[in-house]
Amino acid sequence: MGNLRSVQKALESVGLAGEVTSNEKIISTAPAVILPGVGAFEDAMANLTRTGLIPIIREVVAKGTPFLGICLGMQLLFSTSEENGLHQGLNLLPGTVKRLPPGLKVPHMGWNQLVIRKEEPMLKGVNDGDYFYFVHSYYVQPEDDDVIIAASDYGFEFPALVGRDNLMGIQFHPEKSSNLGLQILKNFGEMVNQC
Repeated sequence: MGNLRSVQKALESVGLAGEVTSNEKIISTAPAVILPGVGAFEDAMANLTRTGLIPIIREVVAKGTPFLGICLGMQLLFSTSEENGLHQGLNLLPGTVKRLPPGLKVPHMGWNQLVIRKEEPMLKGVNDGDYFYFVHSYYVQPEDDDVIIAASDYGFEFPALVGRDNLMGIQFHPEKSSNLGLQILKNFGEMVNQC
């Protein structure tokens, strides 16, 4: 759903090979998997169901393959979404996707700062207060705040980068976030090489 080629090009620009595929065999043997996405939660889950990719996503995460969800891809990692009704997500991280609170301009679009909560390999070379590019109308509310690695503020603090074990999610678009966004992708690649 959306920004597949731009993420692939960003990976290539930092020396990482990326292949856009829905082939289960390729996904199951990949050294890492990235699930980017833009659009509506319900449509994205319907697309994953239609292509039969939900079981393979769960399988690669369970066996410890590094997995990164980007923007909508991060939201899909959670249990449910309240976007256009209540919809089931991949339920890899417990929590709910909620609409940005009333009174805020929606979508939240533009550059915003990270508030780093934990020092993690994904944030190597990134400082507290660095700017990244966001485009979203919904945000994740994890059941366990311990999965929040970095947050951002848009009238309230929301998770911008989450992670647990081999599973990572970022709300901003690294492929649109200049050199720091590319640094995040490079860091993910380095984490993959250490596995």
